[in-house]
Amino acid sequence: MQLRVDQLDAHLARGKLAPLYVVSGDEALLSIEAQDAIRTAARQAGFSEREVVHADGRSDWSTITGAAQHMSLFAERRILEIRLPGGKPGKEGAEALKAHASHGGDDLLTIIALPALDKTSRNSAWAGALDAAGVWVDVPTIQRPALPAWIGMRLARQQHKAPADALDFIADRVEGNLLAAHQEISKLALLHPPGGLTLAQVQDAVLDVSRYEVFALPTAMLAGDKPRLMKMLCGLRAENEPLPLILWAVSEEVRTLLRLRSALDRGQSYGQATREVWVRREKEQVTQGALRRLDVGRLAGLLARCADVDRLVKGLRVKGRDSDPWLELTEIALGVAS
Repeated sequence: MQLRVDQLDAHLARGKLAPLYVVSGDEALLSIEAQDAIRTAARQAGFSEREVVHADGRSDWSTITGAAQHMSLFAERRILEIRLPGGKPGKEGAEALKAHASHGGDDLLTIIALPALDKTSRNSAWAGALDAAGVWVDVPTIQRPALPAWIGMRLARQQHKAPADALDFIADRVEGNLLAAHQEISKLALLHPPGGLTLAQVQDAVLDVSRYEVFALPTAMLAGDKPRLMKMLCGLRAENEPLPLILWAVSEEVRTLLRLRSALDRGQSYGQATREVWVRREKEQVTQGALRRLDVGRLAGLLARCADVDRLVKGLRVKGRDSDPWLELTEIALGVAS
């Protein structure tokens, strides 16, 4: 059974727990909270012992099989947590997870923590077996447009209410970091009694803790959001983020667009093209928008310019290019956004 993370509390409140829960998503705060909620409900149901196993494709999965089969002398009901941070169990792990899914019992409750899976992994036999055996909780990624509403909801939990401009102010400063957002919201609860908050109160309390994530940059670039794009690039530079990593993120997006645009120009449908060049579901809309405004020649030129920036980063001089690779990279990003 599949659940959205906002449906989990209602499911747990019914009191009938599944033998297995999968929590899958990239938002650390929401994933941690979902696992905590399941763990609390399990303890209230009498699962008093807990074992945590960290695994990946190279792990000895027999230890997990042994952990599932182990019977404690001191506790009749146990929680087994399997954490798979890479989301790739490997061949042995896939078989172990399938076997584990088919051997559920009343005395063992399993929580499996995964990142958001790509399409291939989500459609795999091991993921299907876990889905069929228990409850799969999808943890969403909170994108910037949805962030003010999310902050407003969290403020309401502590009986606070803030105007739209205050919510936007907080969102601008914690973008890409829900853990920081949680900290700032909790701070407001300590500083102010329940009730309405003003923009001035929020501005005084909230620190500029934005984390301009490198991999959020391409989404702003694809969306053509030039003010946000410039803000993120300035933030990344101010925070001394490694330029080669940022260049890689930008150039990979340009390369993907070029491959898609070339496929479309050859007469392929967008669906056919994306089967060859995988595009994350949440980026499909902005990707299609970028493809409507960019042609093959422009994209090829931007990709060649990425190669020039790579030379500049390595200390080489490139004729016709600014000596500052940050300026050149900004021009490339704006070239995609324009």
